[in-house]
Amino acid sequence: MSGAKSQLVNPPKAASKGLKSMTGYAQAHVVENGIGLRVSVRSVNHRFLDLHLRVPEGFEPLEPRIRQIVRERVRRGHLDVTLRYELAGPAAVAVNQEVAAAYLRAVADLRTQFGMKAEPDLASILRLPGVIGTTGAGAASDDEIARLESVVAGCLTEALDKLDHMRAQEASSLHDEMSGRLTSIASLAARVETLAERARPAFARRLELRLKELLGEVQIDPARLAQEAAIAAERSDVSEELARLASHVRQFESLLTGASDVGKKLDFLLQEMQREANTLLSKTPGNEAESIEITEMALEIKSEIEKLREQVQNIE
Repeated sequence: MSGAKSQLVNPPKAASKGLKSMTGYAQAHVVENGIGLRVSVRSVNHRFLDLHLRVPEGFEPLEPRIRQIVRERVRRGHLDVTLRYELAGPAAVAVNQEVAAAYLRAVADLRTQFGMKAEPDLASILRLPGVIGTTGAGAASDDEIARLESVVAGCLTEALDKLDHMRAQEASSLHDEMSGRLTSIASLAARVETLAERARPAFARRLELRLKELLGEVQIDPARLAQEAAIAAERSDVSEELARLASHVRQFESLLTGASDVGKKLDFLLQEMQREANTLLSKTPGNEAESIEITEMALEIKSEIEKLREQVQNIE
């Protein structure tokens, strides 16, 4: 059991390198040849990569390229990627004369049919759908799609760079919090080890008292008592659980300071850590002071693991 203590106390703490949160928001904007493009990316936690795209009508051919770029950069999370297309500069307002003429012909037909004398209001005509080519109006042509593909890719990459920066900042805070909880688990486990060593004689005394209650005045064979005490001590020995917990803590800390895309691995380690904490509880029956303290420590370890689990849910 001494080995478990030296492995658990004060696990190494280092700065996060590639850890990323799954929560963030970013946008990028570019104007080229009178055409403006705006890409926004919003991300929240999700078990897998759940990508939702919103593109203007006519930009559907760009979706495969957009999805490819996103998948190369993001492994997990619910992502909403929105592409907006807008005219900029002198081209920002353009009258669609064919549409306007169609509206005017419809007005003229109505005036003739119902004998109306009122003249059409030009401002009202301009407000009708499709007359003015304002932001996002109309679909891009095939030539425009081909020309804008590289522009869209660059704008999306810029937005994803900003998103990565925000996710890395959030992950840095999560890393510090999780490292603190790992240190707490290490400290609690070291105290469990000390208490378990002190509890061994108490287990033997409890066994002897129990046997006397069962056997009454019958003399107890010291050798048999020693054998039963050894069996009871083995059943209550938590050294293996502490050693495995130490190993999980080291692996967890190593993943925190390594590459990104480790959320699933961290979640698996937490399941294993929870299993060891549950075993600690099952191996410490009785109402001796040491047993009660070990139970309290094991419950605190379980609580810290649950808090870690909540934080890991937001790690990519």
